[in-house]
Amino acid sequence: MALTINLRYTGSNGNARKFAEEMEKTGTADAIRSEAGNLRYEYYFPMNDPETLLLIDSWESQEAIDAHHATPMMEKIAELREKYDLHMTVKRFVSIEENEADSKFIRK
Repeated sequence: MALTINLRYTGSNGNARKFAEEMEKTGTADAIRSEAGNLRYEYYFPMNDPETLLLIDSWESQEAIDAHHATPMMEKIAELREKYDLHMTVKRFVSIEENEADSKFIRK
């Protein structure tokens, strides 16, 4: 059972994009991707809102998320959020097995 966390960052003056660019440029995002239990760590930008950033962050288990949250990297991320004055909303999802009824709507 995987856990997916959608973090929506909002800012101003392009700061959400600058945050993501710094996370990528400094290797912080790649370091998170290489952590045990990380399944996905990807940034997306809404077409109609240049001041928002969506992070989709998926983990194998709650224990993997807890281990990630215990790393010194979290302090760096918090510093960058402050630097770029970003505000967040968070939604958490638990994956389930694919449903046969739903599969007819999924093009693979």
